[in-house]
Amino acid sequence: TSHRKVAIRACLDELYAAGVEQKDVLLLFSNGLHPRATVAEMQTILGPELFGEFYPTGQITSHDSEDYDHLVDLGYTAQGDHVIMNKYVYDADVAVLIGHTQGNPYGGYSGGYKHCATGISHWRSISAHHVPQVMHRQDFVPVSTNSEMRHKFDQQGMRMEEKMGKKFFCCDAVLDTKSRQIEINSGWAREMQPVSWKTADKRTYVHWAEKKYDIIVFGMPTNFHYGNGMGTNPIQMMQALSAQVIRHRRIMSDRCVFIVSSICDGYFHDERWPYLRELYDLFQHDYMNILPDMNRYGEYFATKEEYIRKYRFANAFHPFHGFSMMSCGHLAEEHTSAIYIVGAREPGIARSMGLKTRATFEEALADAMRKYTGPNPNILALPRTFTTA
Repeated sequence: TSHRKVAIRACLDELYAAGVEQKDVLLLFSNGLHPRATVAEMQTILGPELFGEFYPTGQITSHDSEDYDHLVDLGYTAQGDHVIMNKYVYDADVAVLIGHTQGNPYGGYSGGYKHCATGISHWRSISAHHVPQVMHRQDFVPVSTNSEMRHKFDQQGMRMEEKMGKKFFCCDAVLDTKSRQIEINSGWAREMQPVSWKTADKRTYVHWAEKKYDIIVFGMPTNFHYGNGMGTNPIQMMQALSAQVIRHRRIMSDRCVFIVSSICDGYFHDERWPYLRELYDLFQHDYMNILPDMNRYGEYFATKEEYIRKYRFANAFHPFHGFSMMSCGHLAEEHTSAIYIVGAREPGIARSMGLKTRATFEEALADAMRKYTGPNPNILALPRTFTTA
């Protein structure tokens, strides 16, 4: 019952009924600055039937944000954001976006115009919203669909529609904790987004939660969300910690402390994030005091040929993605009194990112109560963090 498999087939049936021929269909993975899909990933996501119908004839590919033969420069939005998009989508007679409406710290929910603004664009377009001047605004935390980031997604998506001369047809599923479809909404993103958010709000927000917590406890696995190494690569760790701030800020007290278990063993997964070791090393030098100080190197890394080639041809993240991670990663420091990493095998890595380290939860809790929260803190334990949607 995977949404993509079901929705793609339903859309194809409608297109074929209207006279579209199979040879004129392209299935494009909208990965944005994320790794381009491997053949094995294509098979898993699409299933054997769809894969078998379209792959042998070269009708499945991934967005390549550095393939300038297949990008279109659409100029600038009224707000001055540079919009560059995938040419296959631009040239298509019908552009269908199949996505999800799931809680997301970047703009409230995935899907809608967020899909095209991040999935089929260019790092210069993404640099308009995944940067400190947007992510460190007061409207970004706690998570919101009425933030400047969300407005920029909408503006860029509508700029694409204006220049294409057609509207995106969106088919987004609201998913439950086990990624099953609760509701599917289809249509023009501008009209469909707010409708899908109504059901998604019921599934995502705990509106009655008012109690403030002084200590939040959770675990951080090695492999989740952005991939294997997410819970050990120091910059990815900071993004993961900050994502919890964005989600939970409404119930965090002003003295809130995180206590987090992580093996923190120095595994960077250089093949997936080939640029992050260099970014991490740079952060330790040259007057780099907080992660936003690194932002001035964004274009330097985003145009570094070695890292671009690994994104295009070796299934790595695009180098500018690291700057999105650092922009987000700073929020953990901004909104907590302290963060303790428990059980680190290489504790110096955690300390180099401004985190505290202790061997056990008991030691971390005792230190937090002595220094920050007092003897009777309200404690929230989140045992399923990073393991469910």
